[in-house]
Amino acid sequence: MSKRITETQIISILKEADVGLPAKKLCRKYDITSSTFYKWKSKYSGIEASDVKHLKELKENRRLKQIYADLSLKSQIQEKFVN
Repeated sequence: MSKRITETQIISILKEADVGLPAKKLCRKYDITSSTFYKWKSKYSGIEASDVKHLKELKENRRLKQIYADLSLKSQIQEKFVN
């Protein structure tokens, strides 16, 4: 069974490491591999929980812009074939 750890939880785990808890102990506590821990550390190092929310909003905004662009292009193509 795979459990999903949220980005906010990841940042919380990394803050525990910053305070001084050894990575090995945190990996055991949260049942993650050391590889996963260090991947998270490289990806989320220096990020605050509020930054994660902002990043999600930016990703969603990008996704919506892409959908709009695709629909706009389809509309333009359909218009050319109708006329």
